[in-house]
Amino acid sequence: MSNQTLPQKHWSVVEYLHETVKNPNIHIRGRNSYYSNAWTGSFEDSVVRYLYGDAYSLSAWEPQWEIDQLHIGDYVCIGAEAVILMGGNHTHRTDWFSLYPFADIILDAYKAKGDTIIADGAWIGMRAMIMPGLTIGEGAIVASGAMVTKDVAPYTIVAGNPATPVRRRFPDATTDALLALGIYTWEREKFDALRPVLCADDIDALVRAAADYDAGKA
Repeated sequence: MSNQTLPQKHWSVVEYLHETVKNPNIHIRGRNSYYSNAWTGSFEDSVVRYLYGDAYSLSAWEPQWEIDQLHIGDYVCIGAEAVILMGGNHTHRTDWFSLYPFADIILDAYKAKGDTIIADGAWIGMRAMIMPGLTIGEGAIVASGAMVTKDVAPYTIVAGNPATPVRRRFPDATTDALLALGIYTWEREKFDALRPVLCADDIDALVRAAADYDAGKA
């Protein structure tokens, strides 16, 4: 069997965010979230837009306002060519007659949108766009090409432009049970031990397995 060198870019090779992200305004929880970067540059170069804290902005100017933050949970999957818009360009006042961001009044023109949160276990599809200041809930799915303009509830699938709910992934009782279990807050040992019931669809079995695991640790 010959040694094969992996290509620098391939759809089967992903970028793990905890290994690459340098911007101090991007916060990555855990070590499993990734970006499928086969057809673009890195996550910071291609996905995150208008966020102070990249090498150029850090060296070129001091921000005049508090910077909106980007928070990404663990086990988040981000598809190729997705875009996460952040707050650095919010200097076009729609309530003013002129939208133009004149430099001498830029501080008055700026309107913060707030932090953007992509919670644990979410999946952002290829070429989806997330507008600033939104929360994508735990386990939510943003379909490919979706334009997300509103918060997405946990374990909900959204699609379209603007993105609207398509369906809940599970019945409400199952979603409530998953959120109560807090599966993405478990220590790695417990998560790995219960992976067979996590990679399944029997919520009763998952609840029992979690309780049995905790009882065995008591």
